[in-house]
Amino acid sequence: MSTTENKLTFSRRNFLRTSAIASGGIMIGFNLFTACKPNVKPSIDVENLNFNDFNAFIKIADNGYVTIYSPNPEIGQGVKTSMPMIIAEELDVDWDKVHVAQAPLNTKEYKRQLAGGSQSIRFGWDALRQTGATTKQMLVNAAAAKWGVDASTCKASKGEITNAKGETLGYGDVVKEAAALEVPENVTLKKPSEFTIIGTDAVNVDLKKIVTGKPLFGLDYKAEGMLYASVLRPPAFGQKLKSFDASEAKKVNGVIDVITIGEKARKFLDAGKFNWTFIMSNTDKVVVIAENTWAAFKGKKAIKAVWEDAGELENTDAQNKILNEILEGKDFDTRREDGDVKKAFTEADKVIEKTYHSPFLPHNCLEPMNFYANVTPEKVHLAGPVQTPEYAALAVSDMLDRDINQIQVDMTRMGGGFGRRLYGDFVYEAAEISNAIKKPVKVVSSREDDMTTGIYRPAIKYRIAASIKNGEITGYHLKEAAINSNMYGLIPHFFPAGCISNYKVSTKNYKSDVTTGAWRAPYTNFLAFAEQAFFDEVAQDLGKDAVQLRLELLENVKNTTDKKIEYSGKRMQDTIKLAAEKGSWGKAKEGVYQGFSAYYSHNTHVAEVAEVELKDGFPVVTKVIAAVDCGIVVNPTGAINQIQGGVLDGIGHAMYGDLSFKDGKPSNKNFDTYRLIRMNETPQVEVHFVENELSPTGLGEPGLPPAGGAVANAIHKALGKRLYNQPFDQELKTNSEKLKG
Repeated sequence: MSTTENKLTFSRRNFLRTSAIASGGIMIGFNLFTACKPNVKPSIDVENLNFNDFNAFIKIADNGYVTIYSPNPEIGQGVKTSMPMIIAEELDVDWDKVHVAQAPLNTKEYKRQLAGGSQSIRFGWDALRQTGATTKQMLVNAAAAKWGVDASTCKASKGEITNAKGETLGYGDVVKEAAALEVPENVTLKKPSEFTIIGTDAVNVDLKKIVTGKPLFGLDYKAEGMLYASVLRPPAFGQKLKSFDASEAKKVNGVIDVITIGEKARKFLDAGKFNWTFIMSNTDKVVVIAENTWAAFKGKKAIKAVWEDAGELENTDAQNKILNEILEGKDFDTRREDGDVKKAFTEADKVIEKTYHSPFLPHNCLEPMNFYANVTPEKVHLAGPVQTPEYAALAVSDMLDRDINQIQVDMTRMGGGFGRRLYGDFVYEAAEISNAIKKPVKVVSSREDDMTTGIYRPAIKYRIAASIKNGEITGYHLKEAAINSNMYGLIPHFFPAGCISNYKVSTKNYKSDVTTGAWRAPYTNFLAFAEQAFFDEVAQDLGKDAVQLRLELLENVKNTTDKKIEYSGKRMQDTIKLAAEKGSWGKAKEGVYQGFSAYYSHNTHVAEVAEVELKDGFPVVTKVIAAVDCGIVVNPTGAINQIQGGVLDGIGHAMYGDLSFKDGKPSNKNFDTYRLIRMNETPQVEVHFVENELSPTGLGEPGLPPAGGAVANAIHKALGKRLYNQPFDQELKTNSEKLKG
C-alpha cells in the first residue's frame, strides 16, 4: 500500500468502538491483520465490549489525554514505542500527551500478536495508520456537527480541531459525540512530508522505569500466594529420568515440595500439536517447589537423580564428522536450481570451492527463562516474557484440556529473546506445575539451566563453489549440511539468486537429540558470513574490487520478473553505494584495513564496512559503518540502536561464540567459560539510512548477518588470512601461534 493518500480499505464492522469506559472517553479497537479484509464480521459482540476485548486500541479521556495500547510483545526491539507512534501520527495528537501501555493477549481479534522475524512494524504499518486516521476523522466529524459546519472545512492538529472561523475544540471536548457517530467509509492518510511524529526521535516509553528499577520484566512479576519452582531437566541430550531421591532437597529451608511433571507434556507431544513451539524433553522432570528462588535452586542441587540413555549422547567431533560426510555425499534436497550448473562447472576455466563452519550457539538472554501460571477451575492465568503469547495460550489450552476462552495471557517486557522465547517450554512447565499443585507458581531458570537445557542455533557447514569462465562467474552451487535445521529451510531466493544464470542450492539435514531453533536472524546469521566471505575471495581471484563485483552481479537481477526472489537489486545497489560512500571505501588511512559485506534479510537491505587495526599483531575491530534500507524510519533513535545492537551481536558471536558437546552435555554452563564480546572490544558503529518513502521493513535482525563477513574480510586485508570457521578467535590464535613458531 502506498504511503501517500489512501482510502480506508478495511471493513467498518471490524473497526470496533465503544464509549463505555472510565471518564467518558472513547476507545477505538481494531483487528490489525483481519481489518484489511472486507466483509469480515467481528467475533465478539460490539454491544458488550470492555477494556480487555481489544488487542490494540486508543483511549481518549475528556481532558484530551490519550492512551495508546501497544499490541505486540516488547522484546527490546522498540515496538512498544514505535507502534503507538504510528497511530499517534495519523491521530494528530501531541506525542507528549500520549501514554503507552502494553495490551494483553486477545486470540480472537488479533492474528499476529507476536515478536519474531522483525515483522511487527512491517505488518502493522497500514492498519495502525488507518486506525489513527479513522479515529481523527470521527473526532473531526463530531466537532463539525457541534458547530453545524461541513467537516471538510475543519482541520485537526495536536489534539485540537479548528474550523474556518478559527474556533477550536479539543479532542476531549467531542469524545462522547464522536463515539455516537458512524465510522467513516473513507479516510485520507498523511503524506510522508506531513509527518510530525514518524521520523522524529522518541525516547523508549519504558526507559524511566527500566533505569529506576520499576517492575516491567517477567522476573519482576509477583502475585499473592505465589510460589517458586525450579525444574531439574536431563543433564545430557538423549537422556531421560530413571529415578530420583528428594529426601535431602526436602530438608532445605524454604522448600515446600518436590514433584514430577511430564505426563501432560508427553501426551501433548504425542498428539503432534504445536510441536515447533513446544520444544521440550520427552521425559519426566523433577520440580522443586519453594518459597523463593534461592530455596528452589538449592533444593534442586540436592536432588539425587538417576538418568538413563534414551538416544545417542553426541560429541562435537562426531557431529562435525557427520557434517563433513554429508558434504562429501550426493543425497541432497534441491531448494533451487537455475540453468545448467553441471555444464557451467564442466566448461569452467577454474572452480573456486570453500567450506565454512558454524557451531551451536545458546541465546544467552540477560533475563533467564521464567513464567507465571495460576491454574484454577475458573481460568488459567499466564503472565511473563514470551515472544509467541497466542501459541502459548493455544498450547496450554490443548495440554490442560481447557477452553481457549479460559486462558488469560498478560505480557511483560522481555530481557532479551533473540528467538529463544519463541518456544514456550517454560510456559507449559509453569502451567503443568500449577495444575498439579493447585497454586500460583513462577518457574525460574538459572543461567546454567538456560545454557545447558536450551534451544540452540544449529551447527551448520556450507560448501560454496563458483565456476569461472573468461574472468566471469558462470555458475554457483551452495551446499548446506546442518544439524536439526530443516525446520526453517535455507533461504534459496536471497542474494545471489538471480545474479548468476547457473545457480543451485542443495541441503541435507542430520537429526539430533540436541534441541535447536531460531537464533537471531535464523540461517542468515551465518550464511551471510559464508557467502560474503566467499564473494570477497572470488573478487580477489578475479582481480576485481569487492564492492564493484557485487554491484555488477546485482545488475543481473535489477529488472527480474522472478517473483520468488525477495530482495531488490536496485535497493541493494543503492545501499551498497551508500555504505561505500559513508565508509570511504578504498580510502582508509594507513594501518586501517577495510572489509565489506552486504546482505538482505527480514525484508531489509544492509551493507557494512568494517575497519580493523592490528594491536600487538592481533586484529581489532575499531569501527563499522552500516547503510540500511528499511523504508521509512519510524523512530530514528530506536532504529539506530537496533542496527548498532545487531552489528555488535554479529561481531561478538562471529569472533567468540562457541558451544560444544561431550557425551550429550553442553561444554559451557555460564559466562565464566562461554565467551561474549566485552565492552572494550566493541567498536564504534555508525549508521546511515537510505532515504525513501517506502513502507517500513524489519530492523531487529538485519544488522547482524553482514557483520561477520565484513569483519572476516577486513581481517584478511590485515593478516592475509582467510577465515572459514566460527568463532574467528580460535583460528586467529592458531595462526598467531604458527607465526610465533
